[in-house]
Amino acid sequence: MSDQKEEILDDDEELEINEYRGKDDVLLKTHENINQELCGELEKLEQGFVKLKLVTVSEMIVDSTGLIHGGFIFSAADFAAMAAVNEKNVVLVASECQFLSPVKFGDIVYFTAKVRHKEGRKRNVHVIGNVLDIKVFEGEFKTVVTERHVLKLKLSGEEDDEE
Repeated sequence: MSDQKEEILDDDEELEINEYRGKDDVLLKTHENINQELCGELEKLEQGFVKLKLVTVSEMIVDSTGLIHGGFIFSAADFAAMAAVNEKNVVLVASECQFLSPVKFGDIVYFTAKVRHKEGRKRNVHVIGNVLDIKVFEGEFKTVVTERHVLKLKLSGEEDDEE
């Protein structure tokens, strides 16, 4: 039956499916255009769980000692959380995190993200980042899955002119 499905798909869709095979056949549904060099590369993608690897690069350095800006660490953790939820229209609404140890140029940060609570459209994701056996980051990400893309939602006070 899977052969029939692949025959129906156009070439671009076949490439996308093949790109994510071997990751437990779970396809990434969100943040598909993210720069994985700056935000981390997915190593394992399961429903509700992600392993992500961030290789620090020179563009992340903030000073002459090779310190990596915390924003890149947060960005990778956020991407891991969004991928763990893995819904097309997932958005971050809040987070609480701790930067536990500095990260320097050349470090590889491994993140794990796990959905810990699911209620209606809300998802809470716990994310941990490690360099070797040192925990460098820990955070709780609160997300919401919206019906439409966040930029296409009608915000309170907006008129219903367009649809």
